[in-house]
Amino acid sequence: MQKQQLRLSFDTLYFIIEEYGKNGLIDQAVEVFNKSIYLGCKQTVSVYNSLLFALCEVKIFHKAYALIRRMIRKGEVPDKRTYTVLVNGWYLLIECLLDAGYLESTKKMVRRMTKEGFVPDIATFNSLVETICKTEEIDFCIDMYHSVCKLGLCPDINTYKILILAASKVDRTDEVFRLLNNSIEQGYKPFPSFYAHIIKGLCKKGQFDDAFSFFGEMKIKGHAPNRLVYTMLITMCGHAGRFVEAANYLVEMTELGLAPISRCFDIVTDGLKNCGKHDLAKRIEQFEVSLRRV
Repeated sequence: MQKQQLRLSFDTLYFIIEEYGKNGLIDQAVEVFNKSIYLGCKQTVSVYNSLLFALCEVKIFHKAYALIRRMIRKGEVPDKRTYTVLVNGWYLLIECLLDAGYLESTKKMVRRMTKEGFVPDIATFNSLVETICKTEEIDFCIDMYHSVCKLGLCPDINTYKILILAASKVDRTDEVFRLLNNSIEQGYKPFPSFYAHIIKGLCKKGQFDDAFSFFGEMKIKGHAPNRLVYTMLITMCGHAGRFVEAANYLVEMTELGLAPISRCFDIVTDGLKNCGKHDLAKRIEQFEVSLRRV
């Protein structure tokens, strides 16, 4: 091309460098970048971004940072894509560390990333949080959530699903409610499978009155429960010996057109009999028979 005095377009240059990176041919990508001036293309920030992308694709992150320093020395100002590529590179490195079992190194990398003000896209953040939550580092994930929100990240419904479930499992009730309120403020409707974790968490801690109150609040606000929520609530009441409340929820769900599973009737009737409430147990048994006839 040089001998024939053909001018290479910038789009073609970007494409070649990035394709080399995608295919693991980083030496060729660097060679094209270095020769770009001789091909009639000035090394603009976009050209740097293409090589930055290629370096991150092959996980050579130390050279990626060196490239940015070189770019700044040359008078080019990093743009939005520079930081997008770099942030995605950060998270690619973090995922690699996690896959290799380097949890502490991963946490150190995340802290450094947030300290330097890098914000990932929401899909990348959710994937990272979900992965780290599986290691039971729930507090770390919650802290990371607050940090990136301060940096401008806008969580989506999946962010809240992941964190509320995780926080519920480690009895972080205060954080669960904070996350729920944040999600509602953002306009997300707390559907049943979303708030069921909160109810279950309260029940497991023995805070049944709080669980019942919260459940009632959800219904009043129009967030109608489904069959799974009622089944879970009846089961939790049964485990705690609160069979009268379980019976009430059993009847309530049928009034909403939700058919209880047989196990719910067994939990309620057996429990009522064992605590001496035979009349109520008999009424529930008759109620079950009447439903089966419909």
